Amino acid sequence: MRVDDNTRIMEEKPLLRLNHVYIAQRDKVVLSEVDMEVHPGDFIYLIGNTGSGKSSLLKTLYADLPLKEGQADVVGMSLADIKEKDIPTLRRNIGIVFQDFQLLPDRNVRDNLMFVLKATGWKEKSKMEERIRYVLKRVDMETKHLAMPHQLSGGEQQRVAIARALLNDPQLILADEPTGNLDPSTSEEIMLLLKEISQSGRAILMATHDYSLILKFPSRTLKCQDGKVFETMQTRL
Repeated sequence: MRVDDNTRIMEEKPLLRLNHVYIAQRDKVVLSEVDMEVHPGDFIYLIGNTGSGKSSLLKTLYADLPLKEGQADVVGMSLADIKEKDIPTLRRNIGIVFQDFQLLPDRNVRDNLMFVLKATGWKEKSKMEERIRYVLKRVDMETKHLAMPHQLSGGEQQRVAIARALLNDPQLILADEPTGNLDPSTSEEIMLLLKEISQSGRAILMATHDYSLILKFPSRTLKCQDGKVFETMQTRL
């Protein structure tokens, strides 16, 4: 629990802690000496120009890129020595939202979500169906469970993608430009949904280049620039 926005009870453990981390793409270091903590309920923007390392950082956090150097603990797992067989466990404990939705085009909404549950070890069909109904209701998409992805608007597809990220009840959600393919009005709807999810106690780390959203929904902001990650003030963007 929090004492206030700046003071935390000592026993509260961060969901994500980076200490002197180096992030690389194809052996080229893109970010160095990164230190960061993310706690339950945090909503943190990650900003920076294209190629500044935002996506590389997020990919490292869900073990799509190997950690180059340093200590990174994500939802209780160390990335410094994570084994290939443990990566699915890591990803079950975090939610990932992509810019391009990444829904399976040949399956309806329900079957997209069912595919993820089966892939992450769920067995009991009644519980799977119950979980799908719950997450779709959470994102106001419960009436669209039989729709195919191409029948949905961009905003609706992103809502389904967020529902997918919530399936395994993660405490940390990584969102990589989740409003990048959406119009301004729909982007605001998605932001309101993400903020609501954060207020329920989950932490969200969101990469974005849309500074207008940051001004409208201000929150802690980290910037990738010149190979570093540092905290910035919204008023200086």
